[in-house]
Amino acid sequence: MRGWIGFCIGVAVVATSYAAPGQDAPTGVAVRVATFNLEDVRTADLLRDDVPRLCAIAEIIQRIHPNVILLNEIAYDLPGAPDVPAGEERGKNAERFIDHYLSRPQAAGLTPIRYRAFMEATNTGMPSGFDLDRSGEIVSTYPSPPPAKQTAEGRAYGGDCWGFGEFPGQYGMALLVDARLSILTDQARTFRLLPWDYVPGAFLPTVPGSDEGWYEAETLKTLRLSSKSHWDVPVELPGGAVLHVLCSHPTPPAFDGEEMRNKKRNFDEIRFWADYLADEAYLVDDKNQPGGLTRGSNFVILGDLNADPDEGNSFKDPIDRFLLENPRINAGTPPTSDLAIDGLDPDDTSRFGLRVDYVLPARGIEILSNGVWREPPTRGGGPPSDHFPVWADLRIPLP
Repeated sequence: MRGWIGFCIGVAVVATSYAAPGQDAPTGVAVRVATFNLEDVRTADLLRDDVPRLCAIAEIIQRIHPNVILLNEIAYDLPGAPDVPAGEERGKNAERFIDHYLSRPQAAGLTPIRYRAFMEATNTGMPSGFDLDRSGEIVSTYPSPPPAKQTAEGRAYGGDCWGFGEFPGQYGMALLVDARLSILTDQARTFRLLPWDYVPGAFLPTVPGSDEGWYEAETLKTLRLSSKSHWDVPVELPGGAVLHVLCSHPTPPAFDGEEMRNKKRNFDEIRFWADYLADEAYLVDDKNQPGGLTRGSNFVILGDLNADPDEGNSFKDPIDRFLLENPRINAGTPPTSDLAIDGLDPDDTSRFGLRVDYVLPARGIEILSNGVWREPPTRGGGPPSDHFPVWADLRIPLP
């Protein structure tokens, strides 16, 4: 008989299974992992603690109660960005969300959550100094203050940024980890600066009707693959197991023209993870360290990957090609929701009717259960985001 020694946090469980004398070896550590696109959360709202939409988002997270969760579309705060307090350290918005919302019960019976945060710079909203959208003009000034909804002026600025954003830091990412676990920050790797043309056989766009590259040679020297970034964040679990959390948010395969620059970038951004698992030679991180993930490592791929394996506008089906059919990934049974919504399939993770958000562990990790969370917050007002959280309970092997 197995003996379980662990601790519960609301719904989720972090527990280590140890063998009784004379029994089999330990099975592993059970953790709940999730991803949630928050839909454009900005610094001004994170400085407060009473924004209804953020209270609703926090309530949903408290109900899921994950040990590890990736947040997409939370602004990265840096000096000079909208509403960022002068003199404060950059990259504090994740901690603001924890302190102002997640650390306070958002409905009766809910347990506050304390997380550690990992948040690094994003390419979105960062001006490139090049005419990336070939409009004939290099736009390096964003509308101030940025409007709540997209404008032609904002799109012109975003079109010339390394990743689309109408102000610096918009649509960033943050990884939150149960405060009783450890983020091995000194071992974390980011690939924000990796040039797109480093990718062998990259689908770099061309001018429609010609062989001319969409981007000039000078631009390609520094044009980045990641529209936001790609992260490998190691998290130490009970029993000494380490889980590499692989985080990204590729550009949507839309909002371009016949050159398909966004569709092709989405393809190669998703391909990056297959290459990272294969330890391809071209890979170099932002600290100039080469190589991919060590074979045999425990990992889980998280994020809004902006591609559906069956529907939508993705280019050459990168989800199936690189991830769901990858022999190193346990794609398992697609997570679904029991809550039916008109126009949505059970596995759709977005209100626009596509499966785009993923929790994909390594082949050696068991998926105990998973799902798409569509339950609305008790405070009413409907879903607080155009995406639904995706969660999975995973059993991570012990070393």
